[in-house]
Amino acid sequence: MTPLSDDELARYARHIVLREVGGSGQMRIRAASAAIVGCGGIGSPAIQYLAAAGIGRLVLIDDDRVDLSNLQRQTIFSGGDLGLSKAAAAARAVAAINPHVDVVVHAIRLDADNARDVLADVDVILDGCDNFATRLLVADTALALRTPLVSAAVGQFDGQLGVFRGWEPAAPCYRCFVGDSPDREGVSCAEQGVLGPVTGVLGSLAALEVLRAVAPFGDDPAGNVMLLDFLSGRFRTLRLPKDPACSACSGI
Repeated sequence: MTPLSDDELARYARHIVLREVGGSGQMRIRAASAAIVGCGGIGSPAIQYLAAAGIGRLVLIDDDRVDLSNLQRQTIFSGGDLGLSKAAAAARAVAAINPHVDVVVHAIRLDADNARDVLADVDVILDGCDNFATRLLVADTALALRTPLVSAAVGQFDGQLGVFRGWEPAAPCYRCFVGDSPDREGVSCAEQGVLGPVTGVLGSLAALEVLRAVAPFGDDPAGNVMLLDFLSGRFRTLRLPKDPACSACSGI
């Protein structure tokens, strides 16, 4: 593996001095690839932090375009990006943050026909999309590919974050957590609202878990679901058991 350049040594110095990361961990980050499903409220800060951290390749997936209402929370975009593809605008921002990061853009909506091809050949998948059917599709694809899934979601003043590796004997998959219904009703941010920094916190936490997945440090979060309530300022972590009757992972 090519050693870190002088530019990289200076750029990532605050990582390298961490005992839990070090030069070897930074090189693992540089060699890794991550898919980001949704470049909006959660994806926006996650992309920024992963680019700054020097992850080797980002695969950005979003079929939406930048709207004025996005700018309240989607900090990777500016007024000059209005009307542009979110994935393409985010890729341009990544290039400005860190020229060492390769970016692949998919300005498409994931579906049953393309999900496996788009999400293949990455080390970790971060799902920050805004609808439940796509979340299930991403989760099922991650399970089939045996790729770690970092799943983050936000509400008005709350959020949740989980890491799933359901092919492992003791680890639950996403369906162990939410069940099987693809028709679950959801309320969009446009309908219920969301405080901008809530998405920033969840996106940043999701980026942290992506980095932990490719250059492990601390405790393994697989099977834990973090629940964050910003109205009360209370955060708690639930330990999710593997469902022995899960339709997705019980037979693996």
